[in-house]
Formats: sequence, C-alpha cells, structure tokens
Amino acid sequence: MICQNCNERQASVHLTKIINGEKTEIYLCEQCAKEKGEFGFATDPFSIHNLLAGILSPDVHPSRNFVKQEVEQCKNCNMSFDEFGKIGRFGCSDCYDEFDPRLAVMMRRIHGSDQHTGKVPERQGQTILIKKRINELRTELQRAIAKEEFEKAAKLRDQIYDMEKKESIEDGGVE
Repeated sequence: MICQNCNERQASVHLTKIINGEKTEIYLCEQCAKEKGEFGFATDPFSIHNLLAGILSPDVHPSRNFVKQEVEQCKNCNMSFDEFGKIGRFGCSDCYDEFDPRLAVMMRRIHGSDQHTGKVPERQGQTILIKKRINELRTELQRAIAKEEFEKAAKLRDQIYDMEKKESIEDGGVE
C-alpha cells in the first residue's frame, strides 16, 4: 500500500484514531509518520527503555497537564524518576525509599500486587506448601466456627490433623 500522505513511498505505519466514537485509519510511510509527529521514531519504538518508560508513566503525555509527585529527585544521588524511566535502574539504594509511592503503584500495575510472594523451591517445597495449606485451613476453620457450621469445622479439623501428620513425616519425624 502506498503512503496516503506523500503518495510516493510504501506505507509501513498503520495509524488508527478513534475520536468521539469515529474511527479514522491512515497508512503512512515511516518518514511521513515522523513528520506528522504522532509518535517518536527517534529510537527503536520497541526498545526495553521505551517499554519501561510506558509502564512507569503510561498516562503522561507532553501535551497533557498532570500533577507531579512529591519527590522529584533522590536526595542521595540526585536521580529523578524520569531518569529511572529512561535508563531502567536506580542510581542508589535510597532511590527505593524516595520513590516508594510511585514504585508501589507501578508494581501493582505490572505484577498485580505490591507484595512479592516468590517461588517455592522444588526440594523443600512440599513442606512449605503443606504449612501454607495448614494455615489456610485454620483460617477457614475459624470462619466455620464463627458461622456455627460445626460439621464443616469438624471436617476442616480432620484435614488439618492429616496435614500436620504429613508435615511431620516430610520433616523427617516418625508417624
């Protein structure tokens, strides 16, 4: 397809805009896309730095007004949060404390949580998983007792007992 702007070069960019529910599609060559200024081709648009910058501040656009965060620079190394977005790493360990509010939001957006749960090691993993399951069953048992669901509570108690026996065997104990 030929560029719809210059009608000379091969179109390599497909631009779709939806404004007030009205869809407009334009096919442009790379040069015309640069000239229109719709998006930057100064560097590779799929670079890790651009990806990270988009994750860190997806709603920031130069033409929009936005409220700046309280912490503009790290007090120790003078690195700004924008610099972190460009290079992808902090300048010092104090940056984590300085930019904590922004990091919490970013982690929830990327990982779905701002709490690291980690992975369970394969060798010792069974014991850890059993302990975690016992804790879940105890919580469920307390809820059943509070709701006066005593039959369910008795079943949960028995499950906990069986799991604790299994845990002691995994730990090398005697049955």
